[in-house]
Amino acid sequence: MIRTFVSAIAVALLAAGTAFASNHLVSGEVVKVDKAAAKITLKHAPIKNLDMDAMTMVFRVADPAMLDKVKAGDKVRFEADRVNGAITITSMDKGK
Repeated sequence: MIRTFVSAIAVALLAAGTAFASNHLVSGEVVKVDKAAAKITLKHAPIKNLDMDAMTMVFRVADPAMLDKVKAGDKVRFEADRVNGAITITSMDKGK
C-alpha cells in the first residue's frame, strides 16, 4: 500500500513538473535580430512566469548562437527569465 501511494505521488509530481515547464513556452514573432549586440526583438504573447503582457520588446539572449537560426518574420516558441537582472531568452525554437 505504501509503495502504491509513493508511486502515485511520484507520478503526480512528474505530471505537475511537466505541465509547469510547458507553461513557460511563449509564442512570438521575430521583428529584428541584432547579432552584434546579442539581442532580438520579438512581438510576443503574455509571458506568465514574468507576469508580462503581450507586447513587442527587445530581449537579450543567453546564447548568441540562437540568433543564427532565426530571421525577421519567423514564428518562434521561447522561454524567458530574469538573468543577472535582465529579461533574457533562455531557449528558443522556430515555430511551425
